[in-house]
Amino acid sequence: MLKKASFLLFIPIYLAGMSLNECINYALKEATPIKKSQNEIEISNLNRKIQKVSEFGEIDLVADYNHYNSLRTLGPLTPSTMQSGKPIPESKDIFSVGFLYKVPLFTGFAHTNQLKIEEIAAKMSKIKRSLTKEEIIYNVKSLYLTILAQEELLRAQRSYYKALRKLEKVVKDEVKAGRKAKIDLLKAKAQTQAILSVIEDLKAAISMTKASLSALIGKDVKRLKRIKIHPRRVKYSTKSLLQRVAYLKKVEMDNMKIRRAQRAIKKAKAQTLPQINLSIYAGKNIGSDEVHNLGTEDSNIYQIGVHGNWALVDFGKRSMQIQKARISKMQLELDKIQTIRNIKKSLKSALAKIKESLGKYNKAKTEYQLSSKAQKIEYARYKSGVSTINDLLLAKAKKQLSRAKLIESKYNYQKSLYYLDYILEQGTKKR
Repeated sequence: MLKKASFLLFIPIYLAGMSLNECINYALKEATPIKKSQNEIEISNLNRKIQKVSEFGEIDLVADYNHYNSLRTLGPLTPSTMQSGKPIPESKDIFSVGFLYKVPLFTGFAHTNQLKIEEIAAKMSKIKRSLTKEEIIYNVKSLYLTILAQEELLRAQRSYYKALRKLEKVVKDEVKAGRKAKIDLLKAKAQTQAILSVIEDLKAAISMTKASLSALIGKDVKRLKRIKIHPRRVKYSTKSLLQRVAYLKKVEMDNMKIRRAQRAIKKAKAQTLPQINLSIYAGKNIGSDEVHNLGTEDSNIYQIGVHGNWALVDFGKRSMQIQKARISKMQLELDKIQTIRNIKKSLKSALAKIKESLGKYNKAKTEYQLSSKAQKIEYARYKSGVSTINDLLLAKAKKQLSRAKLIESKYNYQKSLYYLDYILEQGTKKR
């Protein structure tokens, strides 16, 4: 008894299906583009950390072996060494091992600019993730609405099929009574069979769309909750919406690219300045003495030095690199202008789609109401023998067509609202 009760409790939950928000949440958690964008953020943060720690230099364990054609001392000769009276070991084969610390002291601000470039890249990766979320949310909403529209169309076609079956029965009775010709029954059956084909096509379309949604959100979709859609006129200030374009993340992304390009120019200019590095070495020179037969000897070596390098002539290489960086920045500035133009175009298109879909919905609603009345009148006329079966079937087909248009325009209206949210990057806020 308890098992039966548990099963009955489970049924309503299953039949309810997944809501739109649940689909979006699954997508934001499991969608591959979201995971990739998160990895890009981590990579950008690591690049920034790598660049930051590189200013502390590095410590290397170094070793080398050299064979000379003449004897060499293991360490440098100094007046105190020569006056000590101790034998000085000499060898043709010398092995060196030690630690070398290298750190840049001045790079012409190339390191500073590269660090800024990595910081900008980290911010860009976060903006990209936000834009990816907006795109994923819009795609989920679009597929969700497509499935709901297809399912409602399927229900309408099934209802139409049942109505034709009833008509088929009425005509059959009329034929038996001798009031209608047998051809009427054949025409009614033909129309009924044609609807079965439409129903199968809709079933296949629903399966394919659900498969697309399942792949997007990373979860198998069985049933979806219906949503209420009430198409109505919404007033938008086009001027106000266009003013918001400059503050969208897509434009901010282009601004970041321009800032990064500006830093790249400064980094290129750093090559025209001197490069100064510090190096510290501590190690030993080891060799077998070949003069005094002292055996294997070693000498401690300590060295600290500051090294400078300033390229004076490179035959225009650095100038060309700077010019190249400047042209890249100009290209990005042009890209920003085009991005703003494209967004404004999409924004106007979205507003036009909302208006168009609302107009089509109102038109289809009126058409459906009129065709429903016409179909009832045509049925009465057919029963009384005033009209033919063709007139009745045509009236029913027109009613069904207007119902399909009504369903399609209703969901297209909602899709156009979601598209506007996508253009204005409001998808994450309006969920």
